[in-house]
Amino acid sequence: MSLSREQKLGGVFAASAYTLWGVAPLYFKQIDFIAAPEILVHRIVWSCLLLLLVLLALKQGAKLMHLLCQPRLMCWLLFTAVILGANWGLFIWAVNSDHMLDASLGYYINPLLNVLLGLLFLGERLRRLQWLALGLAATGVLIQVIIFGSIPWVALALAGSFAVYGLLRKKLAVEALTGLFVESLLLLPLAVLYWLLFADSSAVNMLNNTPGLNLLLVAAALVTTVPLLCFIAGARRLQLSTMGFFQYIGPSLMFIFGVWLYHEPLRPASLLTFGFIWLALLIYSWDAWRHHRHQRNLLRSAVC
Repeated sequence: MSLSREQKLGGVFAASAYTLWGVAPLYFKQIDFIAAPEILVHRIVWSCLLLLLVLLALKQGAKLMHLLCQPRLMCWLLFTAVILGANWGLFIWAVNSDHMLDASLGYYINPLLNVLLGLLFLGERLRRLQWLALGLAATGVLIQVIIFGSIPWVALALAGSFAVYGLLRKKLAVEALTGLFVESLLLLPLAVLYWLLFADSSAVNMLNNTPGLNLLLVAAALVTTVPLLCFIAGARRLQLSTMGFFQYIGPSLMFIFGVWLYHEPLRPASLLTFGFIWLALLIYSWDAWRHHRHQRNLLRSAVC
């Protein structure tokens, strides 16, 4: 298989992953009569089961057992599992509580927070345009806080939790699929405990549900796992800088759904903040593309 074909296939996988993440709110809206913590329980339980089947199918049992026998690494994965679970739960709550635009803003901010955390904790150096992009994003948030007196806490919490999760997982020597299964496994006892003792919706007893509702609940595993598998397949074929250009598909779809499908109000404060974030991302993407092209030209010159 030629390199260009591999790259095209990687692009298909990457676009599929971010598109699936972008349309995930449509799924959660179908079960918005169930409390967010209970939906989170189903997401954890069924994702854990599906990921186990995938790992067994890929014959990753030995790697999994090796990971489970490392107490220090397991402690770190417990920490990342709590962060990931909080992010999942907040996202579900945001979508089903008519805060989809806040979720969209959060995932627009996320790549810029990744850059900032790379500067603070990984010793990465920022280029001038990256500094400008960070400044514009911070300005957009500050304008909303100072002039309009509102803090986009949902967006900041989603962006911050996912950025911290990404930073920690980057530092841990754990494969994405195996790590996600272990994180789900560590959250499983809490999820089952909540299901048995605290969940009180009309859908809590699956024996009393319609087959359609039960299928929707079990589909939480697919909503979680399929985009991740596509992302892994894309990341194996593309450079991370190239993958970055696909990451705006998700929040853009959320924005479209929030405004035109679910008619969430786009307040002036939020619109101004979105404007600054979009400008920041435009500059950030332009700089990333220019830097990627420069590095590629240098590599070609070295080969010649």
